[in-house]
Amino acid sequence: MTKPSCRDRLEQALTRIADPNGEGPRACLTVYADKARAAADAADARGAGGVSLGPLDGVIVTIKDLFDVAGEGTRAGSRILAEEATPAVADALVVQRLRAAGAVIVAKTNMTEFAFSGIGANPHFGTPANPRDRARVPGGSSSGAAVAVADGMCDIAIGTDTGGSVRVPAALCGLVGFKPSRQRVPTAGAFPLSRTLDSVGPIANSVEDCAKADAIMAGETFMLVESIALGGLSFGVAEGMPLDRLDDAVAAAFVSAIARFDRAGVRVSHEIVPLFDDMAAVNAKGGISPPEACAIHRDRMARRAGDMDPNVRVRIERGCAVTEADYADMMRERARLVRAMDTRLGAIDVLLMPTASIVAPTIAEVADPKTFAARNAAVLRNTSIVNFFDLCAISVPLPRAPGALPVGLMLIARNGQDRRLLGIATATMQLFGA
Repeated sequence: MTKPSCRDRLEQALTRIADPNGEGPRACLTVYADKARAAADAADARGAGGVSLGPLDGVIVTIKDLFDVAGEGTRAGSRILAEEATPAVADALVVQRLRAAGAVIVAKTNMTEFAFSGIGANPHFGTPANPRDRARVPGGSSSGAAVAVADGMCDIAIGTDTGGSVRVPAALCGLVGFKPSRQRVPTAGAFPLSRTLDSVGPIANSVEDCAKADAIMAGETFMLVESIALGGLSFGVAEGMPLDRLDDAVAAAFVSAIARFDRAGVRVSHEIVPLFDDMAAVNAKGGISPPEACAIHRDRMARRAGDMDPNVRVRIERGCAVTEADYADMMRERARLVRAMDTRLGAIDVLLMPTASIVAPTIAEVADPKTFAARNAAVLRNTSIVNFFDLCAISVPLPRAPGALPVGLMLIARNGQDRRLLGIATATMQLFGA
């Protein structure tokens, strides 16, 4: 069978984006149809001539609405920025690298305003519905990214992850989401939420596709990810807070996954990590993201707070109440805890926990602000651990019965262990039959 051309695959993606009965209008806020067609035709011409720019040549990609594209204002899911943002003078650095690698960028995807929640709701541009149950949220903040991949609008979606914004939507939509070691992928040209915690990562249907995008964005040469034999590896189950108050579906899927690892010869240990309590004590002073978000949005808050998503605004307001002294204390204590966690994880290959403690909430239930806050805390609780301790992590979908809602498994490794983690994740997906 003849392999479909990049142009043919692009046209199929554009058809899905434009489908009035689909999620395209809510998932993709800016569509680059003409530029994408030109890029696809160029990729096909290279292929016909036996030339390739690398693993992303001719791959259809979307980028989150917070990445700069030259000549456009960067909206970041905000009606305010849509009206006020000055056009960017250059593409974000990761966008430059994607284009240079032959990626066909088809659209900018919807997101939580300013990337400040894990639910994925957006009152300004609509909330893309979860592809596994259209009555439910997709997770966020990279909401449109996950929906675009799951609904065939792209092959790979590029998002950002400050407390789980790549891994949460991947988990709730049954996809793979990778948060790299923060320093590996540049954030230049990405509208910030927290300059301390922001990371850039991909969402895709496979670990391999995530690894391809990650290598290109990190400026590295892509090498095929080889599956690492699981037998004899040491996996630690994170006890305590990460397993507290799990949905029944999440708990059952997680227990089943641990049993599979045990049968595969993995040395499974149950890890008590008091450092989680230390993290909670630091965050009790207000957390790192909220005051950093306040610093970024202070002027907008003074001028147009009423035009913001109320669920986002209240989190920024809390950040503005954090004193400089408390912020300095949190940063100093976090630095100590990052070093301590790196040492703590030295004896195990991977730390395991459910990506999110709940399955995707319904769009209707998070319409209530109190319920929204509770569900937001539940989906971000585990993923935010990784950002706080400056680790790398990947969420992979757990096996599920037909019609069951997706559950994600998070594999966590020390900073700098990205490639090894991707190899372990590849083996994990094979074990799960994916």
